[in-house]
Amino acid sequence: MSRTNEPERPPEAAPVHANLPDRAWAGVLTVLGLGVLVVAALIIAELMRIGAPALEHTGLTAFVTNSIWDVPRDVFGALPFIYGTLVTSAVALVLALPISIGLALFLTEMAPASVKSIVSFPIAMLAGIPSVVYGLWGLFVLVPVLRKTVEPALAKTLGFLPLFQGPPIGLGYLAAGAVLAIMILPTITSIAIEVLQTVPEALREGALALGATRWEAIRISVLPYARAGIVGATMLGLGRALGETMAVTMVIGNSPTIRASLFAPGYSLPAVIANEFAEASGDLHTAALAALGLLLFAVTVALNAVARVLVRMSRRGPSRVAA
Repeated sequence: MSRTNEPERPPEAAPVHANLPDRAWAGVLTVLGLGVLVVAALIIAELMRIGAPALEHTGLTAFVTNSIWDVPRDVFGALPFIYGTLVTSAVALVLALPISIGLALFLTEMAPASVKSIVSFPIAMLAGIPSVVYGLWGLFVLVPVLRKTVEPALAKTLGFLPLFQGPPIGLGYLAAGAVLAIMILPTITSIAIEVLQTVPEALREGALALGATRWEAIRISVLPYARAGIVGATMLGLGRALGETMAVTMVIGNSPTIRASLFAPGYSLPAVIANEFAEASGDLHTAALAALGLLLFAVTVALNAVARVLVRMSRRGPSRVAA
């Protein structure tokens, strides 16, 4: 007997209680995600509450643009600290970025599996070393080397540039940037490796099939595809450099001045907060340090937001590569 004329039965709805675990799990994850935003909002609100008297006393524009930090006279200018933070971070990127990208390309494109396992271990180990250890190493090892060898050589060869003028004292922007470069190298390298591993093998094979050399294949197919992800890795490394405290405090020299020479001592936002907060000599001084923390928080959040956008762009398809 044929059943072709029988009406189809609608699918039975799943019991409501069958979705309860999924809904509960989704609710827990939502609460945890919102909790992170709540914590960030509380941090911002507290910093604004504590730092408001200093901003009202000095003015936001004057606080950011003034270069005088005189606690006894209640004069607070954050410009030397902003300058020191940006200079040391820029030096760190200049030193760490070529090494990190070159190391990531070597491990993903050229190194055999045995070499990858050997080189990957010290990279992971560098990421786990506490910052105070980096600071001690920089103070007792790096600073003497810079003072006796590196800075005199730079002054002799590139002394016509303002960046390499002045007495070679070891402590200063160059020492802080070099320590930061070692600290952010694992971050940039690890993320760059993950990004390069997402490049389709067909792009490499197509370039090699057209007669390209290994380097040409990397340059015309791999790097364009991974460019946005590499920029994202760089931004994350920059965010780490901007917020580093102890290692920079120990080698930067802690001088609230603005100088063009990398040999000169300076100061950074995290360093001045760490050095002066425990000995703040009044409510206005404490408020000024909290305002510095708010400024550093704003810069770090902005950079992390940009970095996340760029990392997401790196996950798009091969349409990014120019034809």
